[in-house]
Amino acid sequence: MEFVRVRLTDAEVVPLLSDLNREYTLRYGGGDDVLEDKAADFAAPDGGFIVLREGDVTVAGGGIRRFDADTCEAKRLWTSPAYRRQGYAAAVLGALESLGLELGYTRLRLETGYRQPEALAMYRSLGYTEIGNYGVYEHATGFERMLGARTM
Repeated sequence: MEFVRVRLTDAEVVPLLSDLNREYTLRYGGGDDVLEDKAADFAAPDGGFIVLREGDVTVAGGGIRRFDADTCEAKRLWTSPAYRRQGYAAAVLGALESLGLELGYTRLRLETGYRQPEALAMYRSLGYTEIGNYGVYEHATGFERMLGARTM
């Protein structure tokens, strides 16, 4: 397995966004069109996108984008259903934290929905602090942590 930095428009991201869109539709009935993200938000110098690959298979991935001068926001975290519960999501999040530090951010923020108990449990287990709903998604839970403070 290897981490690869990609653009949001690269072929490696297609299975990630397609399955994430399908999963959001199943869990929430739609409402968040991940296929309409702006590629520029996830590009240097303020953001980036990373996938974890096994050969030609996109196993997991996610991106960061600028939230404010000191804070990046993680978005589109996803793991292929065939690879879940093996620590890949946490590994992607660690890679995104490293990328955030590299880009000069001191804090990472993210949010997840109430119908994603696996994600809620992971962020809590990784030491993220709950900050309440900060975004546009009703009933979402926001989390953040200072970068460089990872505990596992």
